[in-house]
Amino acid sequence: MIKIRYFGFLKEILNLEEEQIEWPQGDSQALLTYLRSRSDFWAESLSEQNIFRLAINQKIIYQTSPISSGDEVAILPPVTGG
Repeated sequence: MIKIRYFGFLKEILNLEEEQIEWPQGDSQALLTYLRSRSDFWAESLSEQNIFRLAINQKIIYQTSPISSGDEVAILPPVTGG
């Protein structure tokens, strides 16, 4: 199992703060592909056109990275500030 945490607008539009899913083995791209396959709404929300970052075990990743059972994945949308 892995824990997925959603932040910012993703948390609001998906109406989901966190969830746990069965995850035998795979990488960050496979996880996004899986989540996008849930429905058109998920695919649009997690579209490649939306700029967001993934963090695995509280470390932001910048390329496809392995995700193992027991990991925590955070999906972080862009943040604006001034």
